[in-house]
Amino acid sequence: MTPMLILVAGPYQSGTDGDPARMRANLDRLEAAAWPIFQAGHVPMIGEWVALPVLRSAGATVHDPLANDVMYPTAQRLLQHCDGVLRLPGESRGADQDVAIARERGIPVWFDVADVPRITPEQSAA
Repeated sequence: MTPMLILVAGPYQSGTDGDPARMRANLDRLEAAAWPIFQAGHVPMIGEWVALPVLRSAGATVHDPLANDVMYPTAQRLLQHCDGVLRLPGESRGADQDVAIARERGIPVWFDVADVPRITPEQSAA
């Protein structure tokens, strides 16, 4: 098995009422899955890791209208390259869209990081 690029999907803006501290807490929850995915031999990816710098470089934030043209489309573009999706708990239209796209593409979706397959040293040497 070769390392997979795994999109971590879950709430970011959902349920925050636009509060930056609550959005940061949601991002922290998404990022908490990064290390276990990496330990399993894969590369974690979070859409906000790409979308937020794109917005900043355009002089915008998630509260600007431009965010609609960046946030979800970033995840959709990333899913053209991802090999799997880890869907974390919590209400999120965007994460639900990510799961739907993954299923349309036939790539695996996991709902617990423990279910992400591990690459053994023997597999990585092959």
